Order: sequence, then C-alpha cells, then structure tokens
Amino acid sequence: MKFVKALASATILAACTFGSASADELVVGFSQIGSESGWRAAETTLTKQQAEQRGIDLKFADAQQKQENQIKAIRSFIAQGVNAILLAPVVATGWDEVLQEAKDAEIPVILLDRTVDAPKELYLTAVTSDLVHEGNVAGKWLVDTVAGKPCNVVELQGTTGSSPAIDRKKGFEAALAGKDNLKIVRSQTGDFTRTKGKEVMESFLKAEDGGKNICALYAHNDDMAVGAIQAIKEAGLKPGKDILVVSIDAVPDIFQAMAAGEANATVELTPNMAGPAFDALAAYLKDGKEPAKWIQTESKLYTQADDPMKVYEEKKGLGY
Repeated sequence: MKFVKALASATILAACTFGSASADELVVGFSQIGSESGWRAAETTLTKQQAEQRGIDLKFADAQQKQENQIKAIRSFIAQGVNAILLAPVVATGWDEVLQEAKDAEIPVILLDRTVDAPKELYLTAVTSDLVHEGNVAGKWLVDTVAGKPCNVVELQGTTGSSPAIDRKKGFEAALAGKDNLKIVRSQTGDFTRTKGKEVMESFLKAEDGGKNICALYAHNDDMAVGAIQAIKEAGLKPGKDILVVSIDAVPDIFQAMAAGEANATVELTPNMAGPAFDALAAYLKDGKEPAKWIQTESKLYTQADDPMKVYEEKKGLGY
C-alpha cells in the first residue's frame, strides 16, 4: 500500500513536470536490443509485466541488434514526450548525442543490464550486474575444476563492443592470470546467438584437431554455449566431459544441458532489471533525488550439483 501511494505521487509529479502523461499514468519508452537469446526474451517479458503491474504505459521498441534503430527509437520517445526511457544498449559507445537530447528534454534515461561509455550525467542510473565479476566467477570455477592440469580454453565472446563482451572477458582473463596451465587458444565473437555459437565452435573444433586439443569452452552467454554443445556432439565428442562448458546467464536450456551432463556451470544474470529500475524512477520523480549511478543486481554460480532440473522449472516461471 505504501508503494502504491508513492507511485501515485510520482505519477502526479511526472505529469506536472513533463506534461505528456495523464495524472494517473506514467509513459515510459523501452529500447530493447532485440531477442537474440532466451535471457533477452525473458528480460522483455518481465519488463512488460513490471510495467503492467505498476500501471505504467510502456512503449516498446525492438532494435533488432542495431544501434541506429535504438537511436531512432530514443528520438521517437523524446518526440512523444515520454516521462522516462529505459535503454538496453547494444554497444557501449556512440550514445552521447542522443542521451544529451533526452537530457535537454528533461527525460531521465535508465540503462538496463548494460553500460555505456558516456558522461554519467547523461543518464539517471544503470541497473546491471557486475559483469567483470561474472566472468571472474566463471574463470575461478574453471581454475578450481582443472586443479592445475593443462587446459586449452576456447572462448565465445558476446557482441563486439558491448559491455558484457568486454567485461566478461576481462573478468575471466583476470581469474586465469598467473595460471600457466590454462591458456585461451581461440577467442571469437558468437554475437550472443545460438546459431553463431554453433558456427564458431565448429571452426574451433576444426582448428584444434577435431576438438582433441580443447579442454574447456567459456561462452559469454548460455545461448552460445547451447549452440556450441550441439557442435561438440556433432563432432563426436561429449560436451561436459571431453570439453568442459562454463557460461553466463542461467537460462532454462542450460540447466537441461547440465542435467544431461552436457554443461558444467553457469553464472546467473537476473532478467528482472526493470523492477529496480522502476523503483528508482518512482523515487526520483517523487522527491527529485537522484539514485546511485549503479544499482547492482546479484549473480550466482550454478553447477551440476545444484539439481539442474529443479532450477530449470523455477527459471521457466520467469518469462523465458
């Protein structure tokens, strides 16, 4: 009840401040990257659910993995006079101009699940996990699992220039630093998609004696890992055994793979970034106090010991 009153106050203030929404409704634009993965689809579903539960009119725009589409969407939201904008940026750079336009229009922008290389005063806050930490957790798991044995690693990177690809690589490499037994022998983008993950993994296998020279796969997201698992099986090897598989996101399909013994570990990234984002927005519109520039969500390591099918059922209820 307390939150409902707070949101109602925020809505009235937003209508007075921006003049584009009725007194009982906030209008928020959401520029989503696309639907390249199960996790991305879940984030979209949960964002829409959170908006509906809070009585927010959400204007959704699918950028289909193109920054130019996101910039057009943001400018469209500005022209419509929305009260706020949610942005899941496809890449980290190239946002200064359009974010300045939103700021000039007095429309706060909240970043979801990714960050940008832009002055912090151009956005209200960023709701993300610690992407470097995620990569580091994955790397430490591999270090502990191989226990000093020689291990050649292949890496499927996320979209080139995106903050997850940059930071998850950084964290993983930091965990492997000084471990002479572990070596990243191949690293290439799989663009966060299952199809590209399979395609790139096939090239890795061919380049490394049919996969015989590969000890482990590190994928920047689960969808690429699932695609790679298929490639490993088609090459006549056993994923999860002949080639260890560790990835990030914790989508339902990776838990099915873990239950089948075909994946070994995943690091969770919650798809509910919108809940904390809308909370921060309501508080800001109510009293004008800016939130912290980084609202951090938690992450967790899951392995085959964590009853994968039970977790699978739990995850299926989150909009995947």
